Amino acid sequence: MLPEAIELVIVTPTRQLLRSRALEVTLPGADGYLGILPGHAPLMTELGIGELTYHDAAQGELISVIRGFAEVLPDRVTVLAETAELAAEIDIARAEAAKARAEKHLASGDTNIDWDRASVALQRALIRIQVARKRRGTPVNSR
Repeated sequence: MLPEAIELVIVTPTRQLLRSRALEVTLPGADGYLGILPGHAPLMTELGIGELTYHDAAQGELISVIRGFAEVLPDRVTVLAETAELAAEIDIARAEAAKARAEKHLASGDTNIDWDRASVALQRALIRIQVARKRRGTPVNSR
């Protein structure tokens, strides 16, 4: 018999961000998003940079996730993320400033730039802004 819900655990190097029951989980895999329902086949996956969503009987929640790994079992999803933030915790002004810094750094033309690091910084800022704005009901493309 399939479980009715999934236990979702999200852990970063500094804290356990979340432990909750969910009816479904969507997470950013390295090659695209994965939808997880109770009874899902076991798997391990690398996480990309993106938005993790989960829904319980009452509501859905958004979390920004920056790289890591996820273990999926029929009754549990464990996310080990480099960085993860609940939408309510994201400071949009700080994320906008990080986006501006990353864009300026990438546009500078400096040949000594660590392009991978600068690109990840921009992606991280963009996903944080997206998650925070979705939660607040602000259009993602607005300033």
